[in-house]
Amino acid sequence: MEITAALDFLRANHRSVLITRRQDGRLQPSPVNHAVDGSGRVVISSREPAYKVRNLRRDPQATLCAFTDAFYGAWVAIDGTVEIISLPDAMEPLVDLYRQVQGEHPDWDDYRAAMVRDQRVVIAISPVSAGPDRHA
Repeated sequence: MEITAALDFLRANHRSVLITRRQDGRLQPSPVNHAVDGSGRVVISSREPAYKVRNLRRDPQATLCAFTDAFYGAWVAIDGTVEIISLPDAMEPLVDLYRQVQGEHPDWDDYRAAMVRDQRVVIAISPVSAGPDRHA
């Protein structure tokens, strides 16, 4: 599957599972909402102390498996390299991510304050491969 086709699917479907690698090598799946930024990176909001963020700071490789709201049917997986964007640089990407997934927030000042309180970061995945490439 071409990465551009995978990104089109990811723009239209925001439910996914992020897979990172624990320190002992085991895989850690995390259910997340994602969006796609203007640079074609898949972006996810998380908290600085979260295990997935710690895992990605140690090993900046991730897999994301995304699916439709119906769950069954079409799905896409991407593999990529990760950058963690911390506040204050993460604030506008967090706003953009929220808009893509949820729409307009009723109080952006409150939202921004919550992002600081929650120690939010953006996980930005630059896709290097996408699939599935075949259907049985």
